[in-house]
Amino acid sequence: MTQLKPVSREKLIRKLKLFGFEGPFPGGKHLFMIKGNLRLTIPNPHRKEIGVDLLSRILKQAGISKEEWINREP
Repeated sequence: MTQLKPVSREKLIRKLKLFGFEGPFPGGKHLFMIKGNLRLTIPNPHRKEIGVDLLSRILKQAGISKEEWINREP
């Protein structure tokens, strides 16, 4: 089974768009993306990559399984 890997903020946004999310839109301190009634906060680019732990939490909030994320190419 393939594991999640850290991703850049740009790749996170690109892949979320493949899953039907729109945006990112400005909103206070963080950008956000929308899919239906779901509003997903996008982390600010403080570090080079988004780590596996934070990526896992984002995917859980988005309702995307790890397998779907890994198998969907940008």
